[in-house]
Amino acid sequence: MLKRTITAIVAFAVFFPFLYFSGTFMLPLAMTILGLAAAYEMVGCVGLRKNVWIAVPSYLTAIVLPWLARMSEEPLTPVFAVCIVYMITVFAATVFSRGKLDFTVASSAFTGVFYVTVAFTSIVFLRDAGKYFYLLVFLGPWVSDTFAYLCGRLFGKHKLIPEVSPKKTVEGSIGGIVFAGISFIIYAVVIKNFFDASAAPNYLVMMIAGMIVSVISQIGDLIASVIKRRFGIKDYGWIFPGHGGVLDRFDSVLLTAPVLWILSQIPAFSGIIF
Repeated sequence: MLKRTITAIVAFAVFFPFLYFSGTFMLPLAMTILGLAAAYEMVGCVGLRKNVWIAVPSYLTAIVLPWLARMSEEPLTPVFAVCIVYMITVFAATVFSRGKLDFTVASSAFTGVFYVTVAFTSIVFLRDAGKYFYLLVFLGPWVSDTFAYLCGRLFGKHKLIPEVSPKKTVEGSIGGIVFAGISFIIYAVVIKNFFDASAAPNYLVMMIAGMIVSVISQIGDLIASVIKRRFGIKDYGWIFPGHGGVLDRFDSVLLTAPVLWILSQIPAFSGIIF
């Protein structure tokens, strides 16, 4: 527990400048680093790091997408184009391997890398949607994770999905959802009163958004667990002592980022933009 706490503090200290200067090149740089590390872990998870026709396009996709999201005038078009090229490259590799590359494994690599790179790219999109808004992609999942764990320890009696994650409970899940919703309200109050007096967040919408984010983040956590069980690994990596790899630390953020970006595009949720 001490190692995990120390790692979290050190990681935040390293990551903070990238967040503080998120309006500059620092944020896409951070998302590139995280995305590249996550792609490396995912390709390694499926056992294809030595296959250059899968590994190299995967790493290049992780490097390119965050910069396209920030630098392009209409970023969705080039981001989509790169994803299509990446898909064609991976599937073509299975064809020209003459049976040496299993299509199922290659598809797993493509799906996994697409998932993580689009997630980190979505954080850049979120930052461009609002100066303070994008931080919710970290706040929601991590508050949800923390209180799901605490509520599970204190009140947990009913297993959530023991076949995927034996320790998670229904009570813990509910606790995470409730406190994530509350955390979004508190965050909005702090931003309005200490950082941006012109902000006018809708607090009911903020709570609903927080609860939705919690549900999505818990699904993201379970997705990461399913993948690890499928490929028989304990952790994706080692970069964060006590936590594992980037995918172990950001598993609940990955699915949240694109979903929160979609919510930001819906008029009914315009109250969460600030």
